[in-house]
Amino acid sequence: MLDRSHNAPELPPEIARRRTFAIISHPDAGKTTLTEKFLLYGGAIQMAGQVRAKGEARRTRSDFMQMEKDRGISVSASAMSFDFDGHRFNLVDTPGHSDFSEDTYRTLTAVDAAIMVIDGAKGVESQTQKLFEVCRLRDLPILTFCNKMDRESRDTLEIIDEIQENLAIDVTPASWPIGVGRDFLGCYDVLNDRLELMDRADRNKVAESIKIEGLDDPKLADHVPAHLLEQLREELEMARELLPAFDREAFLDGTLTPIWFGSAINSFGVQELMDGIAKYGPEPQPQRATPRAISPDEKKVMGYVFKVQANMDPKHRDRVAFVRLASGHFKRGMKLTHVRTKKPMAISNPVLFLASDRELAEEAYAGDIIGIPNHGQLRIGDTLTEGEDIRVTGIPSFAPELLQGVRAGDPMKAKHLEKALMQFAEEGAAKVFKPAIGSGFIVGVVGALQFEVLASRIELEYGLPVRFDASQFTSARWVTGPKLELDKFVNANKQHISYDHDGDPVFLTRLQWDIDRIERDYPELTLSATKEMHGA
Repeated sequence: MLDRSHNAPELPPEIARRRTFAIISHPDAGKTTLTEKFLLYGGAIQMAGQVRAKGEARRTRSDFMQMEKDRGISVSASAMSFDFDGHRFNLVDTPGHSDFSEDTYRTLTAVDAAIMVIDGAKGVESQTQKLFEVCRLRDLPILTFCNKMDRESRDTLEIIDEIQENLAIDVTPASWPIGVGRDFLGCYDVLNDRLELMDRADRNKVAESIKIEGLDDPKLADHVPAHLLEQLREELEMARELLPAFDREAFLDGTLTPIWFGSAINSFGVQELMDGIAKYGPEPQPQRATPRAISPDEKKVMGYVFKVQANMDPKHRDRVAFVRLASGHFKRGMKLTHVRTKKPMAISNPVLFLASDRELAEEAYAGDIIGIPNHGQLRIGDTLTEGEDIRVTGIPSFAPELLQGVRAGDPMKAKHLEKALMQFAEEGAAKVFKPAIGSGFIVGVVGALQFEVLASRIELEYGLPVRFDASQFTSARWVTGPKLELDKFVNANKQHISYDHDGDPVFLTRLQWDIDRIERDYPELTLSATKEMHGA
């Protein structure tokens, strides 16, 4: 992110009330359940769905792919917009599974803050750590929610210690749990001096809130058993001595995270977390771009595509580009310039999302995320402006870690397969490489589960069974450098050369030795494991 200047000019009220954030975590920490409860409190849905719903119980809103419903995991980031307490929340639920981390990394380029969900029993897990590193690269402010406190969980100070050590970030308690597991009664709201009591009987009920005058208030004894009250006072005294107090500037700089404790499935602690985002969360931030940064208070509309989702509605071969507005006041029907092709585009059917449900967006402001249905014109990294030649930067594409050949079950349908693969490549769901010699395609992904998702989606969306075969190659690198050197290199290494869906040359390797050899023999060329996506 750009330097978060604390004395930036005041934003217009309509933009200043926007809060655009992502929810990140290790799989199974309760991220999608938390998202559902956000929607419930925002009045966007009447009944929160369950990720692993039984029979007719409503399923979650944010998991809309067939595979997500079958397995109870999120494999694709989804966006939701709703109002809460005078603020406009734009929330992005991201996949926690590491096999889909690339989608998550790109999503984090389109938000101003992140909520990190941690399982109270497991603490900081590997994927949380990876995603946290990406937030750190972008200096994103992070709010932490320690979930599942109604189950047996670890000592509160131990969890905080682990976050501070593993993630090298200061932690300040925004709330403090009273009891754990079966004894979990609720939390003491440190920021507002309130007692929040959980109702176990009704999962969709807002917690009871009791205003108190500090920890010595005799009212506390009416609600909290003596042994738990003594423990709460002791622990909080230690926490106040050992941990920093909440400081909004340190939080906005990404060096301090406030932590809330709760139980998403019991709707407990969720509202306090939402209040925290509304009150302390960052307003829409400036966006990195070339030749200059884009400020959210600029009058002209600029936005960029951070995700493309194909076939959200299987009945129509639609493709929706998720666009984060970086500046201006967008109105439906506006003509915007597609910077990569320099062509004007009339945006006549923009949509606001509630996961797979959509409604027409009559207007939107900087900070909002809108969907633009299109037929393949928009790619990840594309910038849309009111005429200015400016490109948003910093949206990454990563080299795949697994490569396999792919064939259509029916050889007569090779053309259909090519179309399907190109679509998934543009969506960012996989890398598709066309070898310079021979026919067929090589598909590259970050995690093995993506092959399953691809096969399932190609069959469901195109009626085309496919087979993946082992490939002789183990990794891929984009090659850049002076044209003469590049041509010489390509001609000498044809059996290793493929082209990605943008037509850029890619060097496919079997061993690290291949990479070392090229770096030694062609010093003017650069082999890169990432590629900037800017629709160039």
